[in-house]
Amino acid sequence: MAASLDDDFEFNSQDYYSLLNVRKEATSEELKASYRRLCMLYHPDKHRDPELKRQAEQLFNQVHQAYEVLSDDHSRAIYDIFGKKGLEVEGWEVVERKRTPAEIREEYERLQREREERRLQQRTNPKGTISVGVDATDLFDRYDEDFEEMPGGGFPHIEINKMHISQSIEAPLTNSDTAVLSGSLSTHNGNGGGNINVTVRRVTSAKGWGEVEFGAGDILGPLIGLKLFRNLTPRCFMTAQCGLQFSPRGLRPSCSLMTARHLDQNTMGYLQWRWGPNSAMTTSLVRDTKSSHFTLALQLGVPHSYLMMSYQYKFQDEDQTKVKGSVKTGWFGTVVEYGAERKISRHSILSATVSIGVPQGVTLKIKLARASQTYLFPIHLTDQLLPSAVFYATAGPLLVYMAIHRLVIIPYTQAQKEQSVHLSISISLCLSSRKFLVLLMQESVRRIIEAEESKMGLIILNAWYGKFVSDTSQKQEKAKVIDVTVPLQCLVKDSKLILTEASKTGLPGFYDPCVGEEKSLKLLYQFRGVMHQVISADTEPLRIPKQSHRIESES
Repeated sequence: MAASLDDDFEFNSQDYYSLLNVRKEATSEELKASYRRLCMLYHPDKHRDPELKRQAEQLFNQVHQAYEVLSDDHSRAIYDIFGKKGLEVEGWEVVERKRTPAEIREEYERLQREREERRLQQRTNPKGTISVGVDATDLFDRYDEDFEEMPGGGFPHIEINKMHISQSIEAPLTNSDTAVLSGSLSTHNGNGGGNINVTVRRVTSAKGWGEVEFGAGDILGPLIGLKLFRNLTPRCFMTAQCGLQFSPRGLRPSCSLMTARHLDQNTMGYLQWRWGPNSAMTTSLVRDTKSSHFTLALQLGVPHSYLMMSYQYKFQDEDQTKVKGSVKTGWFGTVVEYGAERKISRHSILSATVSIGVPQGVTLKIKLARASQTYLFPIHLTDQLLPSAVFYATAGPLLVYMAIHRLVIIPYTQAQKEQSVHLSISISLCLSSRKFLVLLMQESVRRIIEAEESKMGLIILNAWYGKFVSDTSQKQEKAKVIDVTVPLQCLVKDSKLILTEASKTGLPGFYDPCVGEEKSLKLLYQFRGVMHQVISADTEPLRIPKQSHRIESES
């Protein structure tokens, strides 16, 4: 079983180009030369120990398999596009056999361009919100006498009465300038509209920034706005904003000013003044700690004035569970809200809130945040305060979540954990396999060193591969790097060491000591009796010796 897992891990983790230590553009002659040399190094007949012989045979077969694929133009083209899975039976169905290697390479280049486009999309930082309003009042506020006269009137009528979609992307122009393009579409009971905005933001200094906004829409008309931010002191900042709306009713100017101050390590105080269509003065106090979040706000304005208080408790668990409640009262009435929020996957957070108000009624709000996208589903249940609506709005989401958690989330997380355990076992087996590979190389390395010493050639004194952390202790640094002196000396030929731009992780005797992190290769070598040193990035081609690597001796 161990051997099977080992083989599977080695097969799926090795890159054929790295294994043969050749460029992706390597010619058939370069492939043949590398293949012959590696066969001589790892031939099983050179070892008498049964375990070493088995490991040598394994590596010898991998080298032979890599050469067979890369030496055939058609197989090589498919491998470049789909990897090793493309060489399996089901992989051939994806690409027609009649297609030439040139056509397959064109497909490969197209996929590369698409990959670059996805990277560009990540740099643009897209953000979006989709809100779908559901009117489900017929579930609790039914007029039975009306439905008796309608066909099919026995079933409650539930409809989507409003929808809002917004999206924004960022485009860095320079180190200090950023352009933001945003737009939105809204519809409510058959009436709708949209707008588009372009904002240019400039960071003027470490203490502030400013932005200019231009907008257009089919409801309110064109908009011009200006916003400024400034840190006044290390504990206080201010934001000023003004705008001019060209509406069908004429010019509508607006202005706002907001100041904030750190009252202590966890508490912020805000004071905001707004002038325009919704003039108001608002003051709020926000306290955020590791276990709770508290907000107290008071607004005096036209047409709405209110007092609002909310509290959120944060459980210290891996799912980041939070329960919250709030009360808000003003000229519009009184609204009480309570709900919960929980992380359901690595990038997804699900929350549900019940809103009970007079005269607003009862509404259930479901929110799903997935990375930078937000999905909102406000479901209006009743215009009255009905205990049955409050009960179902509270118990319904809990029962649905418990069912989904048991039937979907738990099996998914268990599968992820099993995959992680399998990977850990595979890595352990890889470490064991690497030790045998280094033992296989010892005899070849001894002969190579003797040959290089006789002509004062290239001797690898020390070689480390992994992530180097210069500001930590030597013990911590070694935990993220591996010694690759023997594998690299084994690749020395005619006093030269040539490594391609492929990741060094695929080289025989290497493995990834810090998955997902940037790695580099650090070498200390001797050539013609002179010490040399070089540090190379993981995917950077390397050719030694070089005069520029020479360590100047102190006089």
